[in-house]
Amino acid sequence: MTILNTTRRWSDGILDRYSEAYSMVHGYVSLVICAIGIPLNLLNIVVLTRKNMQTPINCMLTWLAVFDMATMVSYVPFAVHFYCEYPANSISPQKNSWAWMNFLLVYLNVSATAHTISIWLAVAMAIFRHSYIHSPAQGTITRIRRLIRARIVVGVVVLASILVMIPNYLSHKLIEYQRGSGEVMYVFERSNIGSGNEEPIILAQLLLYSILAKLVPCLLIIIFGTLLLVTLNTSRIQNTGTAANGTPLRPSSRGRQKSRTTTMLLMVFVLFLITELPQGILILGCIVKQHFFEKVYIPLGDTMDIIALVNSGINFVLYCSMSQEFRNTFISLFCRMKGGPNGRGSYVSSHVRNDQLQVTLTHVPTLLD
Repeated sequence: MTILNTTRRWSDGILDRYSEAYSMVHGYVSLVICAIGIPLNLLNIVVLTRKNMQTPINCMLTWLAVFDMATMVSYVPFAVHFYCEYPANSISPQKNSWAWMNFLLVYLNVSATAHTISIWLAVAMAIFRHSYIHSPAQGTITRIRRLIRARIVVGVVVLASILVMIPNYLSHKLIEYQRGSGEVMYVFERSNIGSGNEEPIILAQLLLYSILAKLVPCLLIIIFGTLLLVTLNTSRIQNTGTAANGTPLRPSSRGRQKSRTTTMLLMVFVLFLITELPQGILILGCIVKQHFFEKVYIPLGDTMDIIALVNSGINFVLYCSMSQEFRNTFISLFCRMKGGPNGRGSYVSSHVRNDQLQVTLTHVPTLLD
């Protein structure tokens, strides 16, 4: 038995049965994730746009939340109509009406563009973080310049992502389909992906999307993420040394926060790799292997969607769990405590020092630089 036959039999059996079974619950699961992720991304935007939170990384995290929320908002009507209201694998004049199929066309383009922007923002964050850690320049003017550069980078990423996706916008075409009963519905024109007879625009779209929107940014994230990880480990080793008198060194609070920020960003990058790298590999498989699109990519489509939705909605949990400044700002905005100046920017913290419990009123420091 050849590898080709083994792969084909496995995909016809396990993947198709899995896809059919999961499609019955995918719409409801995705709606639950969107119902949680949309308000959490909105909270991210509210917190990260506070004046004391304006840093280059936070600027990019803000726009990352914007595009993640856009993806989830557009997914809600898609899931309701194409999964909950009608069976996923069915076709009917009501489900495949002209209006709904044009909405689907718009959704596919918006979703693909948002994902492309998001992953390149992750690349930009990795580069900015690496540059910041290895840059001795400090001060207000330097910070303002970095913030301006971050905003310019966001604009360039958005514009470049739209340009890269132009072949994708042109590759999907709706055609009218009529049953023997005379019922009219609309479907996508067959693309013949992996057959060797694809139109040039289809091949250009697949190559650009898989390479420039998936594989290249994932490779850059791996490179700069590895550099950040090496830097983080080196910093921890240096901070856990001993002083001249033999007593262990205690890292400063700023040093600990920088390490937590870097660790948090590394976790964000890992989530992007889990979400985007397999998709890039699968899209390349559609180009080089016949029937791979129908037998493997399509059955795994819902699973890739749900992983992407989880990635779009989980960042708030990461920020709260790993960034003290994010938690403090969130508390000052939504759980205002008495005693702070104008009820803003302060929190009460308790800590033990020299075996005595001290209660200190501390102003919220600036977040992720």
